[in-house]
Amino acid sequence: MIGPQPSAQPQGPSPGAKAQEPLEVAKEGGAAGQRAKQPASAGPAAALELEGSPCLGRVVRFLLPHTAIEAPLPQEEEQQFYRGLERLLGPKQGCFGQLFAAAGWADVTEDRFLRKLLVREGQGEASRPQPGQEVTVKLLGVLEDGSLVEKDPMLTFTLEQGDVIQALELGVQSMQLGEVSFLLTSFQYAYGHLGRDPDIPSDASLLYEVTLLQIRDSPDLGLLPPSTRISLSKQKRERGNFHFEREEYQWAMQSYQLALGILDSPGAVPPSPEEEEELQEHQVKCLNNCAAAQLKLQLFEEVLASCSAVLHIDPDNVKALYRKGKLLSERGEDQEAMKILKRALQLEPTTKAIHAELSKLAKRQKGQAERPAPTDVGDLVQPAACQSRWMDPNDPQPFKDTS
Repeated sequence: MIGPQPSAQPQGPSPGAKAQEPLEVAKEGGAAGQRAKQPASAGPAAALELEGSPCLGRVVRFLLPHTAIEAPLPQEEEQQFYRGLERLLGPKQGCFGQLFAAAGWADVTEDRFLRKLLVREGQGEASRPQPGQEVTVKLLGVLEDGSLVEKDPMLTFTLEQGDVIQALELGVQSMQLGEVSFLLTSFQYAYGHLGRDPDIPSDASLLYEVTLLQIRDSPDLGLLPPSTRISLSKQKRERGNFHFEREEYQWAMQSYQLALGILDSPGAVPPSPEEEEELQEHQVKCLNNCAAAQLKLQLFEEVLASCSAVLHIDPDNVKALYRKGKLLSERGEDQEAMKILKRALQLEPTTKAIHAELSKLAKRQKGQAERPAPTDVGDLVQPAACQSRWMDPNDPQPFKDTS
């Protein structure tokens, strides 16, 4: 009998997974707002973590009005779902491999690692969603052992903005409004080698039943009140943290930039002084997290721009001061770097990473002053060519470049 099975011991992160720093997490509602556990040795460096929780295992739920639908009771819905799986797989479990080669399934991707089986037709080709539109789906998903690991009666997300796994992005774009389909995905289009702690192991295939309930154009941000724009921006930032934790830095940066765009949109309703302050607070968080992702991608000019934007809003932001000072030091702009890092130290005198960077900078300046003048052009070393802990991805850095 296929159905919920006793869960195995939760698997920890795969060997390639790194415990990135989920920084400064404020409770923003539900499991997604809980502060991620930090290592006991984090010390003062914890002050430079990502803004917002990593939101591991969560997908974006936009807080916009939805069309009400009548759905079966949860227990009845799950029973119907498992009966459908029994008809599909037979009484045995662990048969996903056969489905990847089975007749009757349509290939969503050419590699046949994402396949779709139509259960109920939709409203025609003209009703397919387009990139950039918002969709609402009903979702149930199981592992190969029958464990129910995904369930959402009304999941809303924007297509091609990295809000959900690729299997749902691509699968839903192939559907029609009102359509019900099974989506079978290998780990490449789901949760990859890392899995999703604690319920989805590494390299796991998943089988979803998806119903496309609603399609609509994305809202005009200019017509949304400040409170709604702040809420949408939080969700984008949390999704960026999810990608960052998985070392998907390009997707993380995109999510942070989308979050910034929502906050920066001029609204028809002027914000109150309190809302304006909150908007700026979230802009700072998004910019700092964006700088962290840009560092991982070695986009150093973009890092400087992000840090400067933070300091324009909050001149005493230690995270931005540290990053900017460190990067300027690595570029050989010692005088400006020293000034910025000293200001950071005044604000947080106990942060060891700032002390270390100032010490390194002071030693280099002293060494340059004591070094005899070069007699040959081969003795000249440009500051940017100096050995750089900032540029070396293998070097354990005190702030992990993700403050």
